[in-house]
Amino acid sequence: MAALGMSANASVGIEALRLQAGEIGVRIDGRLDEAVWQRAPLFDRFVQFLPQDRQTARWRTTVQVVVSEDALVFGIRAYDPAPELIRAPLARRDKVLRDQDFVSVVLDPVGQRRSAQFARVSAAGVIADGLFNADDDSEDFAPDFDLQTAVQLLPDGYSVELRWPLAALRFPYADGAPWLLMVTRNTPREASTLDVSAPLTKDSLNFIAELQPLAGLADLVEQVRERSFLNIRPELTARKERESDPLSQRNQRELSLGLELKWRPRADWVIDAVINPDFSQVELDTPQLAGNTRFALSVQEKRAFFLESTDVVGQSQSDGNQDQQSLAAFYSRAITNPDWGLRATWRGASAEATLLSMRDAGGGEIFRANAYGTRTLTQSMGSRASFARARQQFAIGAQSLGLALIASQRDYGAGASNTVLGSDFAAPLGDTDLLRGHLLASSTSAGFDANDHLRRISAETGHKLWTEWRRRSEDWNNSAQYEQVSPRFANDNGFVSQTGFRRVTAQLNRRLPAQNLAAPALGDWASLEAHELELQLKLMQSQTLNDPQQGVKAGEVIERQVQPGIWLAAARNTGVWGHLGLDQQRARSGGMLHQPRTLNLGFESNPNAWLTLLSAELAWGRRLDVEADRLGRGASLMLQAKLRSPLPWGAWLELEQQLGQSFVRNALAQRSFTETNAQTLAVLHLSARDSLRAIAQQTRYQRLAEANLLAADERSRHLSLVYQHRQGLSRVLSLGLVSALDRPAQQRNTELFAKAAFAFQP
Repeated sequence: MAALGMSANASVGIEALRLQAGEIGVRIDGRLDEAVWQRAPLFDRFVQFLPQDRQTARWRTTVQVVVSEDALVFGIRAYDPAPELIRAPLARRDKVLRDQDFVSVVLDPVGQRRSAQFARVSAAGVIADGLFNADDDSEDFAPDFDLQTAVQLLPDGYSVELRWPLAALRFPYADGAPWLLMVTRNTPREASTLDVSAPLTKDSLNFIAELQPLAGLADLVEQVRERSFLNIRPELTARKERESDPLSQRNQRELSLGLELKWRPRADWVIDAVINPDFSQVELDTPQLAGNTRFALSVQEKRAFFLESTDVVGQSQSDGNQDQQSLAAFYSRAITNPDWGLRATWRGASAEATLLSMRDAGGGEIFRANAYGTRTLTQSMGSRASFARARQQFAIGAQSLGLALIASQRDYGAGASNTVLGSDFAAPLGDTDLLRGHLLASSTSAGFDANDHLRRISAETGHKLWTEWRRRSEDWNNSAQYEQVSPRFANDNGFVSQTGFRRVTAQLNRRLPAQNLAAPALGDWASLEAHELELQLKLMQSQTLNDPQQGVKAGEVIERQVQPGIWLAAARNTGVWGHLGLDQQRARSGGMLHQPRTLNLGFESNPNAWLTLLSAELAWGRRLDVEADRLGRGASLMLQAKLRSPLPWGAWLELEQQLGQSFVRNALAQRSFTETNAQTLAVLHLSARDSLRAIAQQTRYQRLAEANLLAADERSRHLSLVYQHRQGLSRVLSLGLVSALDRPAQQRNTELFAKAAFAFQP
């Protein structure tokens, strides 16, 4: 019966009520009590997506849409027979996760199901927004939209009003497809559920594959496509900074004025400009255990200027291997300290393009990679960074092919530069298969002398090829990848941590039906309604390409992986996974091919309303000590806990703790190296607009002195304390203190700052 219900739902769209000019609209207070809501069509045919798809939704959810001259307004009613169990803590923006009650709106104004804007609204009225990317099946919370929302807790659930301005939507000027929509509801309980308004199932290629038409817009698109929107955001920053080491001390005071501008001259164009931006007060990055690897690690982007049209740029989140494939073409963190920047983005019905150019003052990092590591060098001079990408969709029968062209350049002056040209593609093959990939070619005349100073060299060329096939069905989730990167490939506007290799990877995942998982000995925790089991097998082999400059011969095995594993989902959003590492690894060219053997286990759960997340990851066994080039007994452990607690006067405390340690022992059972990191984040939410945030972070790397190995003890400590008053995206006031200490150099940096930003539309 549930399957029949979903089949009928597949042809049903969500109908909007179009208001006439001058008609009284909706006051955003979350109450749904205006007369207009009595007239708006009501949709309530939700189905369950998690933990099991093809099921009727447990509790009723309704959605209504009202369309005014300048916005879409969504009215959503979430009925709940146990409203006292609703989880509605205050949280930071973009931290509305599955440990909270929330509803979300997923909207695709282009109508092609390639990407979609989304907004989550928690039962406390907190917003999390961003972009879904169909090719990667990933959600990116970095982009923020200027939304207005309100929530009312009720005796039988809660209601939400969400106002989405048309100025925050991106759609074609002409020949666009109907707008598409999906509304979801998350209910965290003993058996947490995620209900959806569209007929989405787990064998879909991505989360936005089954969006529904949004009907009732009439001629709205034609009326507003010529409308221009301009947003100007000046920013004033006052800073007092002290830098000191054992030999010197420097004090500096600075008052700087920056400006961000966003102009949408018509529906399909967006122009972004920034002058003298201050990007110094972004949150501290989550510490990573990196001491036992020779490869650079990427960092997530958080700066607003780079977040417009990330779907057009092609950025994405990491896949299961922590590879950022799309970041090979463009990695915005490569631009460190811009003096100015300009970008233009265009979206058509079947094509899109973006062009970006910036002046970077320098001080960042430049990567030069080989098969066994990444050389990280300092960008000691300014440069001009430019990037362009254009993508066209081609209809091939009932399917489509997305083909893009990419151009990237980093010009350091005096003839030193790096240029990359290439193409990427994505081709869905039916409802279950996706083929995608990219080919990039580089020419580099920016090199480094013996003192690591940037200079002009004779141009070196290289290429990067990557392809992936992915298949999803009701029983299988499989993928295969091939990657080849020549030794001299470089992209100074991208993320390239390894070159001079070819790699083949296969991932097989077999889903088992929930009804086959009877385990009465586990009690209520193993409720069949909340279980899913997946058997996994990962196979990978990476080999060197010939690289005479580095003295590397072709055909040398860098790494070989054979990793059988299992993944289990249970109550309270609990996931348990594990795999055996029956691998082979080589630390350096010509070195021994070692055979580490590890047991890898992981656990994640949302236990209850106050302990919202508990997770742990453990790797234990015979591990490779890369610097010593030998195997030893060791382990790597990561622990994370998130707590939320209500306080008097409506305040909330949000506390996150992360601990990590990695080590490998030598033949004498001594720890050859130990790496430790710890981060504590505490946020006191005084109100929905005011918060006090503290971040304390420590890292330490210790190496025992042995033959051919020098002793090391490197420590760093960072502290950030920030008060922030925020009214949406338009008004932000921040006051803060940042302190950093690095040892053994004894370099200390202390900074006091005040920042005010006020956006307005002339």
